[in-house]
Amino acid sequence: MALSYEFSIGSVRAKEKNLFTNSDIEHMLGCENVNELCRYLSDKGYGEGDNIEDILKSHSENVWEYLKRTAPDFAIFTPFFYLNDLHNLKAVLKGTLSNRPYSQLLVKPCTFSEETLKQAVENRKFSLLGEELSASCDKAYEILAHTGDARLSDAVLDRAFMELVLKTSEKSDSEFMSEYFKATVFYNNVKTAIRGAKADCDKDFLEIAICDVQDFPRSRVIEASVKGLEPTLDVLSKISAYGCNKAVEEYKVSPSAFEKFVDNRLMSLAKEKCKRSGDGADPITGYLIASETEKKVIHIIASGIRTKTNYETVKERLREVYG
Repeated sequence: MALSYEFSIGSVRAKEKNLFTNSDIEHMLGCENVNELCRYLSDKGYGEGDNIEDILKSHSENVWEYLKRTAPDFAIFTPFFYLNDLHNLKAVLKGTLSNRPYSQLLVKPCTFSEETLKQAVENRKFSLLGEELSASCDKAYEILAHTGDARLSDAVLDRAFMELVLKTSEKSDSEFMSEYFKATVFYNNVKTAIRGAKADCDKDFLEIAICDVQDFPRSRVIEASVKGLEPTLDVLSKISAYGCNKAVEEYKVSPSAFEKFVDNRLMSLAKEKCKRSGDGADPITGYLIASETEKKVIHIIASGIRTKTNYETVKERLREVYG
């Protein structure tokens, strides 16, 4: 029998009760070592494993298996798969050209299997990845193979996949998915412009790296980025879309404060659209985003424990959660 969104939403709402609460986060912040954090997560049923990475991997696998069983149309998650494909293609490309192993670096779920990526790169047959990616992937290969410029090669791939993510999400029936990935690509551009300004990247690089997305004044930002960090921040501070002006203020506090602002902005969008929705795919997508955010929270806490960072500093870095 085909699954219905009515069933899926009911299931997801029940699952949401197991998401992290403030009490859970406080308990994790109070762990004195990583082993204690692992025990807490295991006892909570979050995932299985003897270390943080194994527990997170186990949890991710369980979430995706649940979504596969629950979502009437698993293809709604394709834009998220493409982000994993981007990571995997970079790993296979660099690993192949440097003759280094890469299998352990690959993440799932994804659109392209390891074997497909391997064949595409080793045979330089990027048509295996589809017409929309073929030319850009070949260009990235050419750059890395003949110049060794990994940053430029990555930029070519980043733009190709960001454009594909935008196109795919805009074709979905979900207004939230379209808005969420517009914001994702928007802030990917912002980060690229800032990094480019700090690294003294030239205009040609930025023209390749930064893509078109609604409400982002691409040409103006590129011109500013070439001039340096201060001109870039000045231009970005005048953009109100997605709270960009506020994000710049956070960047002036620290890059980590900026990253937190961006993540929280995306989470706020998910909570506004998905938690309140009673139909369609949005509640299921919201649960996925909630689960991914919890992984970031665990990483931040585990890192704080390892570096013996004080409680207040770690808590300040934590992302807003869905629950």
